[in-house]
Amino acid sequence: MEFSQFVQNLLNGLAIGSVYAIFALGYTLVFSILGIINFAHGAVFTLGAYFTYTLVVGEFSNNGLLKGVALFPDGSPLSGNPLTFALATLLGAAGAGLIAVLIERLAFRPMRSRGADPLLALVSSLGVALVIVNLIQLLVGAEIYNFPSDAYGETPPALSFTLGGKIVIIRTVQVIIFAVSLVMLAVLGYVIGRTKIGKALRAVAENPTTASLLGISVDRFIVITFFLSGFVGGLAGTLVGTAFGVAGPYFGVTYGLKGLAVIVLGGLGSIPGAVLGGLVIGLAEAFVPAEYSAYKDAVAFALLFVILLVRPQGLLGRAAIQKV
Repeated sequence: MEFSQFVQNLLNGLAIGSVYAIFALGYTLVFSILGIINFAHGAVFTLGAYFTYTLVVGEFSNNGLLKGVALFPDGSPLSGNPLTFALATLLGAAGAGLIAVLIERLAFRPMRSRGADPLLALVSSLGVALVIVNLIQLLVGAEIYNFPSDAYGETPPALSFTLGGKIVIIRTVQVIIFAVSLVMLAVLGYVIGRTKIGKALRAVAENPTTASLLGISVDRFIVITFFLSGFVGGLAGTLVGTAFGVAGPYFGVTYGLKGLAVIVLGGLGSIPGAVLGGLVIGLAEAFVPAEYSAYKDAVAFALLFVILLVRPQGLLGRAAIQKV
C-alpha cells in the first residue's frame, strides 16, 4: 500500500470511527448506571437525524402520512447557513435526548421500581425501538432523505493535498464530522470527569444505594444519563445523515450493532474504552481493500472476536472480581 493511500484510509477511518465512538457513548452511559443495554438507542439515533432534517427542510416529499405537508409554509428559518444548521443540529439532538428520557420513563423505570429482572427491561427497550421505527415509517415512509448540499454553507465538497506525489482527497463533511465528534467527546469527558453532575453520575454508577444515602437523587441522575445518551445519539445520527443521507427508519440498526461491538471491544461501562473501540473498528473498516468492501462488517466483528479471546473484558475494561 502506498503511503498516500495509507493516509487516505487513516483519515476515513478516523472520521467514521469518531461517529461510532460518540454513538457507543450513549450505550456506555446507560450501561454504567443501570447495567443494561438500551436497545432503543439506535431508534433515538435515527430520530435525531429526522428531527434535524425536519427543522432544516420542513417537508417530507416522498411517502408517509406527512407527505407534502409543509411544516414551515414560508420556508424553514433554520436553513441557509452553517450557524442555523448548527442550531438545528443541537435542537434535533436535544429532541432525541427528550425521547430518551421518555423511553426511560416508559420502558425502564416501571421495571426498576418493581425489581424486575434486567433482561425484561432490555426486552422492553427493544419493543420501544420497534414501535419508534415503525411510527417513523408510517409518518415519513422508508425512502432516503438527503440534507441540502449547502447545509454546511459554501464549504467545498472535498479537500485535497499532495503527499508523496499523490493526491489525497477527503470529503469536507468527514472533516466536520471528526471535528464535531472530538468537541463532543471533550465536552462529555469534562462533564463526567470535572463537574458536580459528573461526580454524582459516577457515584450512582458505582453504588446507587450508597449514593442515595449520601443525598443523591438516583432517579434524577438516571434521567440526566438518558438525556445525555439520547443527545449524543441524536447528534451522531445527524452527522451520519449529512454524510450518507437519512437512509430510512431502520438506518440506526446497523449503527446499533456497531455500537454494541464498540462497547464490548472497549470494555463494558468504560467511556475511554468506547472512544478507543470506536476508533479501532472505524480504522479496521477503512483499511479493508475496496474489492472486499462488502465484507468490512465481518472484518470488524472478526477483530472483536480475536481481541476478546485475548482480553475478555475488552481493551480498557476491568476484569470481574469474584468473591470467594
